[in-house]
Amino acid sequence: MSDRLANSPVILRDGSTANLYLARPQHRGTLLSFFERLSPTARYRRFFFETSPPEFLVADMCDASDARRQVTLFIGREDQQRLHVLAVGSYEQKDSQAVEVSFAVDDEYHGRGLGTILLERLAFLAHEHGFTRLWAVTQPDNLAMRQVFQESGLAVHERYGGDEMEVEIELTPPGPEATKSDLRERVATVASLRPLFHPRSIAVIGASRHPERIGAQVLAALLAAPFTGLVYPVNPQAAELQGRRAYRSVGDVPGPVDLAVLVVPPLQILPVVEACGTASVRTLIVITSGFAEVGADGASLQDRLLHKVRDYGMRMIGPNCFGVVNTEPSVRLNATFTSNFPPAGRVAMSSQSGAIGLALLAAAHRLQVGISSFVSVGNKADVSVNDLLQYWEEDSATDVILLYVESFGNPRRFARIARRVARSKPIIAVKAGRSQAGRRAAGSHTAALAAPETAVDALFHQSGVMRAETLEDLFALASLLSNQPLPAGRRVGVLTNAGGPAILCADACESAGLVVPELSRDTKAQLARFTPAAAALKNPVDLIASATSEQYRDAIDALLGADEIDALIVLYVSVSPTMTEPIAGGIQTGIQRARAAGASRKPVLLVWMAEGDLDRRFTVDHELIPTFNLPERPAIVLGKAATYEEWRRQPLGHVSDCGQLDLVPAREVCTTALASRGSGWLTAEETRSVLTSFRFPLVDGGVARTEDEASVIAEEIGFPVVMKVVSREIVHKTEVGGVRLNLVDNAQVRTAYRDIQRALKDLNKSESFEGVLVQPMLTGGVEVMVGVTHDPSFGPLVAFGLGGIHVEILKDISFRIAPLTDRDAQEMIRAIKGYRLLEGYRGHPPADIAALQDTLLRVSHLVEEIAAIQELDLNPIFALPPGQGCRIVDARIRVGE
Repeated sequence: MSDRLANSPVILRDGSTANLYLARPQHRGTLLSFFERLSPTARYRRFFFETSPPEFLVADMCDASDARRQVTLFIGREDQQRLHVLAVGSYEQKDSQAVEVSFAVDDEYHGRGLGTILLERLAFLAHEHGFTRLWAVTQPDNLAMRQVFQESGLAVHERYGGDEMEVEIELTPPGPEATKSDLRERVATVASLRPLFHPRSIAVIGASRHPERIGAQVLAALLAAPFTGLVYPVNPQAAELQGRRAYRSVGDVPGPVDLAVLVVPPLQILPVVEACGTASVRTLIVITSGFAEVGADGASLQDRLLHKVRDYGMRMIGPNCFGVVNTEPSVRLNATFTSNFPPAGRVAMSSQSGAIGLALLAAAHRLQVGISSFVSVGNKADVSVNDLLQYWEEDSATDVILLYVESFGNPRRFARIARRVARSKPIIAVKAGRSQAGRRAAGSHTAALAAPETAVDALFHQSGVMRAETLEDLFALASLLSNQPLPAGRRVGVLTNAGGPAILCADACESAGLVVPELSRDTKAQLARFTPAAAALKNPVDLIASATSEQYRDAIDALLGADEIDALIVLYVSVSPTMTEPIAGGIQTGIQRARAAGASRKPVLLVWMAEGDLDRRFTVDHELIPTFNLPERPAIVLGKAATYEEWRRQPLGHVSDCGQLDLVPAREVCTTALASRGSGWLTAEETRSVLTSFRFPLVDGGVARTEDEASVIAEEIGFPVVMKVVSREIVHKTEVGGVRLNLVDNAQVRTAYRDIQRALKDLNKSESFEGVLVQPMLTGGVEVMVGVTHDPSFGPLVAFGLGGIHVEILKDISFRIAPLTDRDAQEMIRAIKGYRLLEGYRGHPPADIAALQDTLLRVSHLVEEIAAIQELDLNPIFALPPGQGCRIVDARIRVGE
């Protein structure tokens, strides 16, 4: 079994933390002590006898060698170098499809969600190893355990049998379970982070008397904000720091401490964290560097730090971080080493880089972005971006979320959380490191086409995250989304007093997927009443250089009131310094009038190119108008906002289970091949077996290893036929002469067989020859492909595009991360430029789009169910006319660890 369950974190319902362990032989004594410590009632509910279990039974529970036979998990914390167990859960195989589950929870820890956590993890493992049901026996009066089952989100069936109750839990479909699990996780995460953002008291451990040191700067920043709670400097060498009494250790602080900021040398971190845990500190910010970012020794120290933090049930930001800010007036927290406290607002921000975070906070004033809270996550050893998203989802002070990301710890969890959060709060991200994301070398079409950052783009698209290319774009989007309504559509009005900048703006709008429509007759007539005769009224509306403040005012009023406009970009290029102030007043009055007349749901953006006055801020009745100095940027951010609003309005997709599929033989083929031969491509027969189990629409035919076998298969399926070389090493069959088309009789079949063998011999590839695949000759339809490559971080990446030889020439392909929803499948097909061929083009019939969507969903389901599949290519697939489905002509599957 994978070691990913060893010492993985869990958050309890009260917001404290612990670790999840896979029971192994070295844990036998620890578990035996746990069961001996339980009350007789708790032992009876677990074992149906009140005495302690025999040692051989506990030893068997700690055997992790065969996850099909049994698995035991436990949740624990280390206390004084001793592992303290809080709860234990196990499953044992009952039959080929079901496992029996059982649980025991420490009497002092009931009601903290431990049974629910164990049930969810056991259900996941059981499903991963091919089981479809959980089964349990409990007492009817064991209401706590029955509630755990009922709240799992899975289908639960209870049956009474005398004094006992049998409970059966179906492991499919997984959707409802994920929803309830997400809710529990969110509640626990928010509870665990609240002391970080709303502490009542803070201890600065490592506070210094030297102003140039970070410990002194953190203390100064807290006091300057000023923090509304209690601040305790901790320094064993000082009695007083910056006018506050100092304490020798956190244990000497006279009251409870919600948050400790650690600025001590790396080698002092572990004893300081131990002291914090003993003093019941709830959260930590570890600013100290020298951990995983410096190499193996630092990574080892970071692992020990995290282990100790979790053992005491604390949460931690960092290490190697810049700190945390909360501008809420009742808190005013600046637990960083900069005195630059940002303006209060509705934008939350996370940065993986301390230097970038420092720059962003410093730029918040200049870029007109008000901050609700800020977190520098540093090495993300404990609190991650995923945790922060869940906190900000529930934070009433936050409307928009900004992320500076360099890497993803758990991108699939990020996608699940972000997809939910982005429905109500926009998420904007800058992902750094584009040039560092390399491609894994592989032999499939799909892997060859999965360019760097493909997975990141797919992740953001599926989860509704807006990707900003630069930090400037990040703040520009934040300014728009935190101050203006989202556009209802893509139609943009452009108002200017100079033609050149307006043309650049209009071009940028088109590039951003926006539309600059010609105005209606009524709108033009309204504009003509007050504009000069030389004005251009088609859109962009050019008031010419002599434009007055009144003309700007009335034109803004008219354009925002026009039904054919969803958003307005106003440009002004200064002609005379004396006109700057009046024009600014006219613009503000025009917006004010239009808002009062009902145009409240249309965003307004301003390009202010007035030399000597470039920093002007425009506010209309507390509404900030995002202002830029160049004409292209408003179009860029407005295009991203329009795309986000379209994503948000669409219904959520759902993951299909693809009906009743025969998972067991497909999984056995892959695991057997992997165990016997190691990583590599499946044989043609193995591939067809896997695909048949999942009911893929394969073309008839078979593999022949002699001329006679090829002749027999051809006779059975009927002429004409196609013959292709079968080889786990050859990807491009046509390049080695391994394909023969339109064979109309047995003589041609036999000749083609010999020709293929001869071609491979001439290329010194005879050892690669495993036979030939004989199939009927298909005509008509459109050739497409579906593929999968496995990204080490993101998991299965599914591809769709035109098939045959076109896929690598045209590179017209779309990618999404599995699992796919029905909406993902629809979007993938429609995203390629070749979609026009699938719609029907110049007399060619359209393709069966529904059949292609079903194939995509089956591929997604296959690679989710069978983790051993690392690459897959279905190419070509013949997409036939509507109602006729599609046919997979060629397929390759690669398995690996």
